[in-house]
Amino acid sequence: MRKFIFSLLIILFFWLLWIRIGRLEEAPAHELALDLVEELSSDGICEKNVLAIQPYMVSHDYLTEKGFYQKMKGYFDAAESAGYMNENTVVLLPEYLGTWLVIRGEKESVAKASTLESAMFIMIMSRPLKFFSHLFNSGNESDPFAAAIFRMKAESMAQTYAQVFQKLAQEYRVHINAGSIILPAARVENNKILLSIEEPLYNSSFVFKPNGEIDTQIVKKSFPINAELPFVTAHPIEELPVFDLPIGKTALLVCADSWYPESYEHIRHLGADVILVNSYCTGNDAMQNYWSGYDGYYWPDDIDEEDIYEITEQEAWIKYALPGRIQSSHAKHGVNVFLRGELWNLGTDGQPFFLRNGKLMASNGSARAGIWNFCF
Repeated sequence: MRKFIFSLLIILFFWLLWIRIGRLEEAPAHELALDLVEELSSDGICEKNVLAIQPYMVSHDYLTEKGFYQKMKGYFDAAESAGYMNENTVVLLPEYLGTWLVIRGEKESVAKASTLESAMFIMIMSRPLKFFSHLFNSGNESDPFAAAIFRMKAESMAQTYAQVFQKLAQEYRVHINAGSIILPAARVENNKILLSIEEPLYNSSFVFKPNGEIDTQIVKKSFPINAELPFVTAHPIEELPVFDLPIGKTALLVCADSWYPESYEHIRHLGADVILVNSYCTGNDAMQNYWSGYDGYYWPDDIDEEDIYEITEQEAWIKYALPGRIQSSHAKHGVNVFLRGELWNLGTDGQPFFLRNGKLMASNGSARAGIWNFCF
């Protein structure tokens, strides 16, 4: 018995030691991987512009707030050097850009893990008490483990996300739609993102103003995909807000929401002139695969079932998402941007779409990072 107790104490000692080591004070800088900077103007006129940034993110970019800020600042600096920043600029960033802040403050081994599942396991093992306290007090999610991980990190995620994009908005004097982040029942009060930790999780998107204010209106995803449904709650599309931005009345959609007619019917009711979409497509080269149909919610009535496994994912995006549906909203212009990078075993794909007066524009693509200045 003495040997057993002694062995347990040794194991406990080394486990406690392991928990405390391997957390970076300052993450190393990673390259921007910026392969393309392109201006999409109309006859050289650029009275209003959407600055679409496709960042190339790696897991290490999320370990510290400073590292995340420096990575984002690198893209903003490049856009400013190209002359794309002015008082009417709205910056559009992709879906899930803030979500991976879930690993902020974690051990470096989390970022180095070969799979997302192993990364999450390391997080659980290094914060067991906090994790299990949220696990046993979680809601009705079918994936309580994922929900507990996001809840236990929600406060630090929201704080870093808010501080980084408030700072960038003030530094460059632009409006920023900072992609999306998974948070529990977020709200904005006194210029801070506040949370109700045990409430449902939503895939949420925020707008930051040039003076550093956070818009109190929050966009929450209404049509989560299959990978999100076990822990992300759908938000009523009827509560989608409209933003008065320098580019005009603007509606924001989070990824799959751009595939559903209800989104555009509501946008028509709101009278928006511009639609901005932030997206994240998993799987390397996924856009070249055959389209397998809608991922998550029901299929709209206007879907041609003969397209299944006959057209590519890219062609399906053009036909059934923003490019194919914008005219039904009566909005004139639209932009859709994707997240790219090396994030564990997830893979990424997607190139931005730009629509001027309802028509899809030609643009160059980038397999890694890119910046496009869409003028109208």
